[in-house]
Amino acid sequence: MRGGMNDILRQAQLMQSKIASLQEEAAKKTVTANSGGGMVTVTANGKQEIVSIKIEKQVIDPNEPEMLEDLVVAAVNSAIKASQDMVSQEMAKITGGMSIPGLF
Repeated sequence: MRGGMNDILRQAQLMQSKIASLQEEAAKKTVTANSGGGMVTVTANGKQEIVSIKIEKQVIDPNEPEMLEDLVVAAVNSAIKASQDMVSQEMAKITGGMSIPGLF
């Protein structure tokens, strides 16, 4: 039984190492989302950090700031969701699809 426990610990350490590597790689990868037919484009990395926001001039209307605000919020939320999905897919490769609460 002792050997079995050592194997489990070794596998856990290996998985932990792979997860740390995934986190490093995810920080380097980006996803892009947009709203308003491409009027607002947001890029996020695998750490769910916003890397850039691009706003087309045509959508900037000083008389309707709410519309631009809504487009930015929608694009940011889409980019963050895409980033989370990207990381989840990569994590599934490591965990074999097993859901481990609190990892991502």
